[in-house]
Amino acid sequence: AEQLGLDENQKRIAEVIGLYHDIGRFRQFKLHRTYNDPKSVPHSDLGLEILKEYDLLGELDEREAELIVAAIEHHADKQLPEGLKGDKLLYCQLIRDADKIDIYRVVTEYYEEYARDPDGFKIEIELPDEPWYSDEVYQKILAGGRISYKILKTWNDCKLVQLSWVYDMNFGATLRRVKEKKYLEKIIDFLPDTEDIRKLGKVVLEYVEKRIAQN
Repeated sequence: AEQLGLDENQKRIAEVIGLYHDIGRFRQFKLHRTYNDPKSVPHSDLGLEILKEYDLLGELDEREAELIVAAIEHHADKQLPEGLKGDKLLYCQLIRDADKIDIYRVVTEYYEEYARDPDGFKIEIELPDEPWYSDEVYQKILAGGRISYKILKTWNDCKLVQLSWVYDMNFGATLRRVKEKKYLEKIIDFLPDTEDIRKLGKVVLEYVEKRIAQN
């Protein structure tokens, strides 16, 4: 928000969205013992339910509350619905970008922890930790396409999908942060060291450089 030049009130709205966007995760885990939306209920829906139940936005201007609700409602969508524009589109794009940066931080820490001590790793891995990856996933990402999580077969497939997130980032500021933190390089390091992976890594990193230059 700072790097995009938003004013003080816009930054406050962004901060509320950041604080509340995953508030549904607590109820999701309490009721379903999972953070997996397809296996339970969309955590965004639960978040909106909680905002309404506790009137958490009751003191805000109606327009500001609508912006926050829209951003939380759509932050985990595979892609944003058509028709969003103006500030609604801005905040939806902003939280989606910020969310990806935060997930990069978390997963790269997990990968490092798992590499140090696989047997002591306490986080559930929902897909097999196999030394291979799916060619279908690889080819779709190489072509810059979107991936359905339903086709993922291994933990390496998840890592490949995380590389593809750069194609769905909206702001140069986001990509600059990703580059500064070397999140993509860290993920690539935890994938098999093959010629295909090196090729894909080069494509993804060059895409990031190009987008940064354009912005």
